[in-house]
Amino acid sequence: MAAKKILMLTGDFTEDYETMVPFQALLMVGHEVRAVCPGKKAGEQVRTAVHDFEGDQTYSEKPGHNFTLNADFAAVQAADYDALVIPGGRAPEYLRLNPAVIAIVQHFANAGKPIAAICHGAQLLAAAGVLGGRTCSAYPACAPEVRAAGGTYVEIPVDHAHAEGNLVTAPAWPAHPAWLARFLQVLGTRIDP
Repeated sequence: MAAKKILMLTGDFTEDYETMVPFQALLMVGHEVRAVCPGKKAGEQVRTAVHDFEGDQTYSEKPGHNFTLNADFAAVQAADYDALVIPGGRAPEYLRLNPAVIAIVQHFANAGKPIAAICHGAQLLAAAGVLGGRTCSAYPACAPEVRAAGGTYVEIPVDHAHAEGNLVTAPAWPAHPAWLARFLQVLGTRIDP
């Protein structure tokens, strides 16, 4: 397996598990992962939030870890990367307002490169206009945005993932095993025992 160079778009209040787990898991299997945030450089941190499902109408939010970025956003050249990871949380809500972030997402979609988005990551896909005619999953509260962007929202259990071509999506962090497994398949990653 040739290692892939993967870009992860993060920001303050990105969901803790949806940032930490894929970052570490993709490194563990030998891929190179660069985590960036607009306006920040390698060595700086973003604050994360832990979203939990405790029986309320929506998730609860608690402070998470400080996540250290390992690349400079200003230096990102999307063409240098093989795949994109978009964690959820509240970060996509404001990341989608950044034209450079939108251009990065559009590059990956237009080039047919693998994209893994989870939870509120669909907000970036919708804002980038790359969901037209596509199916995807997301946190259920993002379903109207998926539909407004011309996509078809796929309702699946919180621990499942959905893949269509190069796009792998899931509702929330309980789907990590299924979401990461599907993403590794799309990447062509093979893990031998």
